[in-house]
Amino acid sequence: MPPLPAWADEDTPVFVISVAAQIAGMHAQTLRSYDRIGLVTPGRASGGGRRYSVRDIAVLREVQRLSQEDGVNLAGIKRIIELEREVGALTDRLAEVTEELARWRAAAEQAAQNATQNPSAGDRLPARRTQSVVVWQPGPRRRE
Repeated sequence: MPPLPAWADEDTPVFVISVAAQIAGMHAQTLRSYDRIGLVTPGRASGGGRRYSVRDIAVLREVQRLSQEDGVNLAGIKRIIELEREVGALTDRLAEVTEELARWRAAAEQAAQNATQNPSAGDRLPARRTQSVVVWQPGPRRRE
């Protein structure tokens, strides 16, 4: 794999299709085909040419492995990739929620500690301010 520029990370689209195909061990036409069916979605240069990132090339290698070694068809590979992305997104969300829960627990512990030190403050927890509006409409009355 050629070295990345200092300003690029694994998601930065930097490789033209011929270089990406060579690194992935595929033909450029195969990469175009995979782009058409949505297995990989490279970035685009200002002129419209495809630019592949290190992550795109890793996906291409995984597609090749699943196809050649495991015998998975392209529709199956596409579903596997979608599910892996979904798992990644859910894992990220779980980390966010876990961090938020930790902050709320710390706030609750701090409020409990403040309540024991200052009993006149009561047992109030910090409230989260929102600008949400909830519209309530009465449901049908039940006859008993």
